[in-house]
Amino acid sequence: MGRIIAIANQKGGVGKTTTTVNLAASLGVLEKKVLLIDADPQANATSGLGLDVESIELGTYQVLEHTISPKDAILKTDSPNVDLIPAHIDLVAIEIELVDKQQREYMLKNALQEVKDEYDYILIDCAPSLGLITLNSLVAADSVIIPIQCEYFALEGLGKLLNTIKSVQKIHNQSLEIEGLLLTMFDARLRLSNQVVEEVRKHFSSMVFETVVHRNIRLSEAPSYGESIISYDATSKGAVNYLNLANEILNKNA
Repeated sequence: MGRIIAIANQKGGVGKTTTTVNLAASLGVLEKKVLLIDADPQANATSGLGLDVESIELGTYQVLEHTISPKDAILKTDSPNVDLIPAHIDLVAIEIELVDKQQREYMLKNALQEVKDEYDYILIDCAPSLGLITLNSLVAADSVIIPIQCEYFALEGLGKLLNTIKSVQKIHNQSLEIEGLLLTMFDARLRLSNQVVEEVRKHFSSMVFETVVHRNIRLSEAPSYGESIISYDATSKGAVNYLNLANEILNKNA
């Protein structure tokens, strides 16, 4: 049975999509079958895997609406062993459309029952908000990865997200775990980066991944070519970081 992991943080620009795409690609090259679900209306994970967002006809929107089976929305990608349920800007409308539906928080969870057993890992790239789409993702997930940028406002909003996770655990999904806090955009030359790492490890200790994702120009370039860092430059520091993260997750869930 596949493990569903949501990658979430309501703060934007912390490396959620970068993490989702490159973790999916890393698990794929480690011979795990992966489904990536783009649950962000910006659709950056979709374009980051080389798909033309404008040409998307079926995706997360229709899956959440339950108008199609998830199988009808799944697309193959160029990354080995990685499939994708893409997003389109129309996903913005789903927040309004689900408001009056019964069991609105369970739409994604119920839809994924059909494909869960066909993958080793299902990764959900969440929007930078704590809206209904992110809530659906947390209710559907077995665990959540929280990327934290190694910058001054890193811990801003983290308390709010942890409270949201607690309330999801209490009301909708008792088995939801925190897979780990992932430190991203680390620059060893900056004292501030080192201080953030120190603070996060001090406050959250075992919840923090050993792997730290370094600030890396190749990581920034890869999405503009529609490729993961594994395809774009497998020898780069970014690729090594995400392969290490994939191994850490595999060992944790062995």
